[in-house]
Amino acid sequence: MKTFDPVQAAVPFFVLAVVLEIVLARLGKADARYEARDTATSLAMGLGSSIAGALMGGVIFAASVWVYQHRIFTIPMTAIWAWVVLFFAEDLTYYGFHRLAHERRFWWASHVNHHTSTHYNLSTALRQTWTGGIAGTWLLWLPLSFLGFPPAMVAIQKGMSLVYQFWIHTEAIKRMPAWCEAVFNTPSHHRVHHARNPRYLDANYAGVLIIWDRMFGTFIPETEEEPCRYGTVKNLAGFNLFTNVFHEWIAIGKDVVAHPRHALGYLFGPPGWSHDGSRDTSRTLKAKWRARVAREGAGAASTGG
Repeated sequence: MKTFDPVQAAVPFFVLAVVLEIVLARLGKADARYEARDTATSLAMGLGSSIAGALMGGVIFAASVWVYQHRIFTIPMTAIWAWVVLFFAEDLTYYGFHRLAHERRFWWASHVNHHTSTHYNLSTALRQTWTGGIAGTWLLWLPLSFLGFPPAMVAIQKGMSLVYQFWIHTEAIKRMPAWCEAVFNTPSHHRVHHARNPRYLDANYAGVLIIWDRMFGTFIPETEEEPCRYGTVKNLAGFNLFTNVFHEWIAIGKDVVAHPRHALGYLFGPPGWSHDGSRDTSRTLKAKWRARVAREGAGAASTGG
């Protein structure tokens, strides 16, 4: 039996929403910036991701079924309480995956292409991974089937989470009501996540609920005094599709070949890690930013400003 796929079902909506945002921006009715080559790259990445997902889908589902056969409990797919529990469990799993994908280079290599756009609009949401299946991030969801959630149920909930995350990739919506900003991932929170400003690096990993970031200390609010600048710390020079998808994998390979004694660090250290400390990581970039802010604050105080 074919499992319902919320993402595939939502594709027509995704396309129509992107077109609508472009039209409203052209009419001056929405704050959205599009660049033709950037948007084309995002759409091509989305198509490639769907193909890659289809190629790996059988392997992932077979692994999930095998784990489910050795489950601890049997959780009924028809029970409302089961869907409620799965919603929270899957969302927490997504938080863990997303944080891992930013803080360890091996998994960052499969996720970085989602962040390569210097624009932030609905088409950016479609800029998805081609190599996540090979990187094995799907393994993080297997414990849910081991607990007793049917694989089809997990796949549906995972898809619903991804559909939710589409609408938060926009600058057209500034702030949601305070209660929503406190509990849910919103465009404001996710703009911070996509920003390359040192202030905002490695924050707001939420899927649907921002509560995990608040609980685990990774929440950073968007501030009016520092608008988000998008992309990666070192933006790519062009729009080559395969460069966008594979550039970090290639960089890892070069580093491992050049420094085999430090291969584990270059594979599993934080992005930007180097054996001699010659490169910046998010942590060092944040430290430099804090030091600069402190110096500027001290200078302003000494001049009475």
